[in-house]
Amino acid sequence: MRGYFASSIGVACATVLALSAPLPAAAAGRPGVHRPPATRPVTGATVPGSTQSFPLVPLNPDRAAGTAPEMGLAPQSVRSFSLVGVVWDDPATELHGHVQIRTRASGADRWSAWQDVETHNHGHGPDPASDEGSSSRMRGSTAPLWVGDSDGVEVRVRAEADQVGGTRTPTLPDGLRVELVDPGAEPGQGALAPSSQADPVQRSDEDLPYGGTGADAIASAVEAGLASLNASMNASMNASMFPAPSDETTNEADVDQAGEVRGGPSAAAKPFAAPRPRIVTRSGWGADESLRESGFVYTGSVKAAFVHHTASGNNYTCAQAPSVIRGIYRYHVVSSGWRDIGYNFLIDKCGNIYEGRAGGVDKPVMGAHTLGFNTNTTGIAVLGSFTSTAPSAAAVNSVAALTAWKLGLTGIDPRGTTYLTSGGGNLYPKGANVRLNVISGHRDGFATECPGKLLYGKLGSIRTAAARLQGR
Repeated sequence: MRGYFASSIGVACATVLALSAPLPAAAAGRPGVHRPPATRPVTGATVPGSTQSFPLVPLNPDRAAGTAPEMGLAPQSVRSFSLVGVVWDDPATELHGHVQIRTRASGADRWSAWQDVETHNHGHGPDPASDEGSSSRMRGSTAPLWVGDSDGVEVRVRAEADQVGGTRTPTLPDGLRVELVDPGAEPGQGALAPSSQADPVQRSDEDLPYGGTGADAIASAVEAGLASLNASMNASMNASMFPAPSDETTNEADVDQAGEVRGGPSAAAKPFAAPRPRIVTRSGWGADESLRESGFVYTGSVKAAFVHHTASGNNYTCAQAPSVIRGIYRYHVVSSGWRDIGYNFLIDKCGNIYEGRAGGVDKPVMGAHTLGFNTNTTGIAVLGSFTSTAPSAAAVNSVAALTAWKLGLTGIDPRGTTYLTSGGGNLYPKGANVRLNVISGHRDGFATECPGKLLYGKLGSIRTAAARLQGR
């Protein structure tokens, strides 16, 4: 399929899109489950990294009755890390409180100001009834925070008092630990998969997937090339769809180095199809494949896309984006106990698109992104926090380009609605048949701030732009 796209889109829509083509550590505090030592290095990995884990201790052990408990970690000198989060034993328990962290830049005496860590992360993760969600390796966790290269850390966690008239006693989850993630060294250029034909990391607005930063640029490019593209697609691709298995595991041997299943039918030619944007493969961003569980889990055909923010902060450069993703990947697997990174795709502030959970970018890979609605959906996360900061135009445009292509594989109009069956969450009970926008925000399926109000406010224009990319 990559060969076809490289030829047809290069001619018909060159201005539209540039194309590309051991189990985690066990949790503590539960009978029969071994807790690894505080430092968990990975050996023999292509891009090595490590996780340091430190227990939090009471900061106010002699507190008066009714006073909210506080836990934390005194200032510590540690090995280098760049991403940090807090985890606890029971994934079903939410952390009602505030988490703050300050860090010391590596090789410097200067400490950062206190930074807030997003605690309302419960809505991310595998569905509770799934094998992944019911695993004994699962742990509760905050969102991860990218802090850059650091060698010192201090943590404080304070329980939140109940609302006036409430009955909840301020408590904190058992087994609180701070996880310090070193994402490892940058992969060499030789690690890029053949489909990533150029350095995908740094790119100016002129090099964005469709040659501009707005819906008008998208529309003009599409109008110029889409008719030719669709004709070429209909002539060159067969109309068979890939099968839609439910929770099917595929053998590792059936997957090529770019992370795509071999032998599976290509995406069918559709009346309304968008070109595939360039996607940096897992090898391109340096995924250590020994971290995740082997095999892949698939759902039925993708009916909707949920848009997220990673809530990991905006203090990263586009050159650092692969490191941020490796850090999130390690945090999801090693610290949180998931089988792989939760998102199916990630997008940085420069508009670069990255393959997330392994199994094939054109396949219906079961993610762990929207609790209760991981079935028949795909999860797209924009790196950053967008509650008070607006997402870049490049990132918004890439969400449109990606959803146009991914939803177009099954002929879905990005402006439409669909019905999804809830797997259980805080908005919809398990088994509820819920009507949702085909392109929804995380908060549409779960009561959460994600993807941040300023990214959520872009979803209308994303739907319109994606539809225009499909030629609608």
